[in-house]
Amino acid sequence: MATPKIILQGGGEHARVVLDCMLSQGANVVALFDPKYTGHLFGVTQRGAYDPDFESDAVAIIAIGDNAIRKRVAEKTKHKFTNTVHSSAFFSRYAVMGVGNMVLQGAIVQAQTTIGNHVIINTGAQIDHDCVVEHYAHLAPGVILCGNVNVGEGAFVGAGATIIPGKRIGAWSIIGAGAVVIDDIPDYAVAVGNPAKIIKYITP
Repeated sequence: MATPKIILQGGGEHARVVLDCMLSQGANVVALFDPKYTGHLFGVTQRGAYDPDFESDAVAIIAIGDNAIRKRVAEKTKHKFTNTVHSSAFFSRYAVMGVGNMVLQGAIVQAQTTIGNHVIINTGAQIDHDCVVEHYAHLAPGVILCGNVNVGEGAFVGAGATIIPGKRIGAWSIIGAGAVVIDDIPDYAVAVGNPAKIIKYITP
């Protein structure tokens, strides 16, 4: 069976990690698309702005760290999507996920967890049993979700943050690095500290 051709949308810092993840496992990445970049990255051609007619049989990943931008780009992408799960990650056979997801080096996804579409589970992030991570969320390096946590669409959980069991992180909210979340966080809230406190709200 032929190795599927893969394109990445994005050429910045996060794309470098995703591309490295994929190339280390022998993925056939044929192009990067980002209007800010040309030349080559790790031997893969950077082709500028996205071309929906390029290699129409290829599949895509949106390798962009910003959740809102990743959503906008995904909604305009004509190619079908795939996932990447690094070989050093643990992804339970009893967990499920959609498409366009990036499960990076050393991440852990435990049983009965549900991952939506275009989610980033970054380096060393840990998701325990029965969690739900909705579309376009981003768990930064070292995040810990204890059991039965729900992370809403587009939420960003900063590096090293811990969410105790059974809590909900609202859609498009931001949890600061190192925060310890012991209460539900509403949609569009920004929460920081230990224990995490809401410091402001983002205008949708």
